[in-house]
Amino acid sequence: MKFTVDTFRACTNRRVTLLGMSGVGKTYLSSLLRKNDWFHYSGDYRIGTRYLDEPILDLIKQQAMQVPFLRDLLRNDWIGINNHIRIDDLGPVMAFVGKLGNPDLNGLSLEEFSRRQALYRAAEIAAMFDVPAFVRKGQEIYGYHHFVNDVGGSLCELEDDRVIDLLAANSLILYIKVTTQAEEETLIRRAVSDPKPLYFRPAFLAEYLPLYMAEKGIAYVAEIDPNDWGRWVFPQLFRSRIPRYEAIAERGYTVTSQEVAQVRDEQDFIGLLETVIARTPG
Repeated sequence: MKFTVDTFRACTNRRVTLLGMSGVGKTYLSSLLRKNDWFHYSGDYRIGTRYLDEPILDLIKQQAMQVPFLRDLLRNDWIGINNHIRIDDLGPVMAFVGKLGNPDLNGLSLEEFSRRQALYRAAEIAAMFDVPAFVRKGQEIYGYHHFVNDVGGSLCELEDDRVIDLLAANSLILYIKVTTQAEEETLIRRAVSDPKPLYFRPAFLAEYLPLYMAEKGIAYVAEIDPNDWGRWVFPQLFRSRIPRYEAIAERGYTVTSQEVAQVRDEQDFIGLLETVIARTPG
């Protein structure tokens, strides 16, 4: 959705999609706005609680069935297993998506990792297609006038134009851009020390996995240290996403992470949106 400052000010039901790398402030802004009159839709939370809930539980049950005591309890329906995901804690999704590499280090084979990646991609697409329904629910059921869509960092990797078309038609897309090398390095360090679920495009994985294995002198995926692979690949993934984000941002607006850091309340956020609308051509 595109606006002039006047048409934006006239909106009684504002809808914003926050786009950008994990750690740039999307959830910070969403949590801030939720305290006012905004419905906070977390794509990652929807993925974990709706579209990956059953695969996550199946994985947990599969592991539990290897323990004789738990196996008997499960087979007799004497215990149940639930999936507890919070917006600020995606542990079960992380555990399901897993890491590539040595099974003795909790790594996954390339085949299994790719299977879970495909499920994660399908779940993220489905979660984004739920946005219009949750805009309605936010207003009609919960009484929120405004809506903020807090999307995962991998949205730009999905390669599905329908998703971007839907978000552009139903919300103002706001891309939060990292502008300094120091910020990039901080986000990369944070992502490595506190990782979030990651989706790798098959073409990206096909390009960078052989490079990593050649650099490390590794012949088989089963020899990969999953954590070392994560540390090595994330900077490559980070930089490969920038032009993809920027292409999506052409359908909306761009602010810097420094500008977002100055937002302290809803009034600041609205002021920032008006500023970026005014300075964006067309």
